[in-house]
Amino acid sequence: MREPQPDWLSARLSQDHVADYKPFVFVDGEGVRCSLYVSGCLFACKGCFNEAAWSFRYGQPYSAGLEDQILADLGHESVQGLSLLGGEPFLNTSVCLRVTRRLRAEHGRRKDVWAWSGYTFEQLLTASADKVALLHELDVLVDGPFTLAERDLTLPFRGSRNQRVLDVPASLRAGRAVAWRPRSRPGVEQPAG
Repeated sequence: MREPQPDWLSARLSQDHVADYKPFVFVDGEGVRCSLYVSGCLFACKGCFNEAAWSFRYGQPYSAGLEDQILADLGHESVQGLSLLGGEPFLNTSVCLRVTRRLRAEHGRRKDVWAWSGYTFEQLLTASADKVALLHELDVLVDGPFTLAERDLTLPFRGSRNQRVLDVPASLRAGRAVAWRPRSRPGVEQPAG
């Protein structure tokens, strides 16, 4: 696995490619989601579940047509939100900011946005302006690189124990990482504690 470097900039690296788009999925966050997998990642985590998406040219270019489809799918009443995966969303900020800003313009905060990143919340707070801007669009961040030695398949929404599931708005307000808690749903009992 590689450590983030100052020259890891989306503007320099991203080719605005998408590895995959999966509408109406149940595994990439809470509820029914639309999942956008961007192409390109420099972390190179050993045991990565999506190694093909390390290439910034993998898949196909992001397009207005795909964006229209994503927003149409997000408009379905059963869809809770958008998930950004990869590759590395924070090295593909032009695509991720484009779709999240349109989502916010059309749906406000009624739909949530989750992202998975090899960066930690603390690293993103002091990163380039585009990374900080994307962080501010998120509701939930699963942060930190996947670490094979800490792999734990029983953890919800993450693959290794070092990764955290964070409430981004609460974390930004507090200036420190704040753990995410599942939404309360009528008729669903939430765990105590």
